[in-house]
Amino acid sequence: MKVYTKTGDKGTTALFGGTRVPKHHIRIDSYGTVDELNSYIGLIRDQEIDVHSKEILIHIQNKLFTVGAVLATDPEKMTLKNGKERLNIPKIDEEDIKLLEDQMDKMDVSLPPMTHFVLPGGHTTVSYCHIARTVCRRAERLAAALYDLEPFDVHTLKYLNRLSDYLFVLARKLSKDLHAEEVKWIPEKLD
Repeated sequence: MKVYTKTGDKGTTALFGGTRVPKHHIRIDSYGTVDELNSYIGLIRDQEIDVHSKEILIHIQNKLFTVGAVLATDPEKMTLKNGKERLNIPKIDEEDIKLLEDQMDKMDVSLPPMTHFVLPGGHTTVSYCHIARTVCRRAERLAAALYDLEPFDVHTLKYLNRLSDYLFVLARKLSKDLHAEEVKWIPEKLD
C-alpha cells in the first residue's frame, strides 16, 4: 500500500466510510488535532520519566486512535448495510474515563495542594506536558463543535475533557519528580 494516493490533490479527503469532504472540514480538523495531540504525548513518553507514566501514556495513545477513528467516521455510514457497525474497534467507555480519574487521584496524593494557577514551564518535559494539555483542549473544543453539528458517542468528548485534566496533573507530578520549580501565577496588583 502506498502512502500517497493523489486523491486529495484537489483539497478533499475521504472519511472512514468513503464520504469525501474538504480538508478544512471541522471533522478533519477534529481528528487531525487528536493526531497532533497523540504526537505530543509520544514526545512526553520519549522523555526520562517513570515507567508507569510511560505505560499509561502508551495506553492513552492507543485510545486516541479510537477517538480519531470515531471522529473520522461519517455518522450516516457508521453502520454497514448488514447492520454491523463499521468500526470494529473497542469504544471509549466509562472505564477509560475512570482510568484517567484514578491516575489523577494517585498522583494528586503526593502533590502539594493547588492554591494558584501554575505557569507552564520549569523543565522541558513539563513544558511538553503543558503543550499536550493545550492541544487536548483544542481537540476537545473542535470535537464539541462537531458534536453540535453531527453527534457521536459522548464518551469521546468526556475522554478528551478528562485527558486534558490528566495531562495537567501529570505535568505537576513531573515537576515534582524532576525537581522543577512550579511558578505560581500571582496577578500583579493595580495601583
